[in-house]
Amino acid sequence: MEENKKIIFSGIQPSGELTLGNYLGALKNWVKLQDEYDCYFCVVDLHAITVKQKSADLRRRTLEVLAIYIAAGINPEKNTLFIQSHVPAHSEAAWLLTCNSYMGELSRMTQFKDKSKKHGESVPTGLFTYPVLMAADILLYQTDLVPVGVDQKQHLELARDLGGRFNSAYSQTFKIPEPYIPPVGAKIMSLQEPTKKMSKSDENVNGFILIMDPPDVIRRKISRAVTDSIGVVNYTDEQPGIKNLINILSAIKGYTSDEIVAMYKDKGYSEFKNDVAEAIIEELKPLQDKVNEFLKDKKSLETIYKAGADKANYMANKTLRKVQKKIGLIPR
Repeated sequence: MEENKKIIFSGIQPSGELTLGNYLGALKNWVKLQDEYDCYFCVVDLHAITVKQKSADLRRRTLEVLAIYIAAGINPEKNTLFIQSHVPAHSEAAWLLTCNSYMGELSRMTQFKDKSKKHGESVPTGLFTYPVLMAADILLYQTDLVPVGVDQKQHLELARDLGGRFNSAYSQTFKIPEPYIPPVGAKIMSLQEPTKKMSKSDENVNGFILIMDPPDVIRRKISRAVTDSIGVVNYTDEQPGIKNLINILSAIKGYTSDEIVAMYKDKGYSEFKNDVAEAIIEELKPLQDKVNEFLKDKKSLETIYKAGADKANYMANKTLRKVQKKIGLIPR
């Protein structure tokens, strides 16, 4: 841990291919944090197995997510990059915190209520308890700040509640984390349902753009993006499809929404969509090339995730030993 720097923890699941929303909404912001904070960026593979995964796909995607982190500009020499399952303290701390959590508070988690509907009576237990694992992820590193979107705020509140409850019962042990709200955050919505967040789990493949999508696929998806019959490029809630495309172009090029509206005054949606598609392709091409280079050289990725795990294990185990001792477990 670097002296005097606040600690940030965050991670992405390798449960599917990463989207443009992951890149513009999370990864680009992470890159901006790395000089100011002591950052722990994790590939949260244990979270991915709350629903059944094909083992070969999970291994492939785990390495791909790590490669995307680095290709996006997250420097492994400035940050701790690691794979969650390589730090056993996450699993053990999650159990210890589970024993200090309540069925009621977990059953109130909005994401659990939404996702459990898809499973009928066969709801995986991991889906119910994974917010406690997320709390363990955060609390183990004495995290100061957690970059969170709207959909994860409730889980961060649970982490704060569990940390505070443990501190009250056993004395000060965990730092209570705060949400990190970036100065400018790009919230990227579905191309087909622009009132919903872009998601890799969207059943309509035209609703999202994957970071590794080739140019022809990106052009096709943007050309099919839902717009409206107004025909004027405006930044307004009455035109959510166009507003979403403006947000994408703004996040990539750095223009304000007003500047983009002025640029496309008296121009049609076709030209606007074409320019958005080309901006995305231009932004993702160097990243895609670097990812492919890393995936051909898995030894370099192994060196990075092993070094990251060594640092993460040291920090996490320091906290875990305090927790074990205060609960009354005999130290090994």
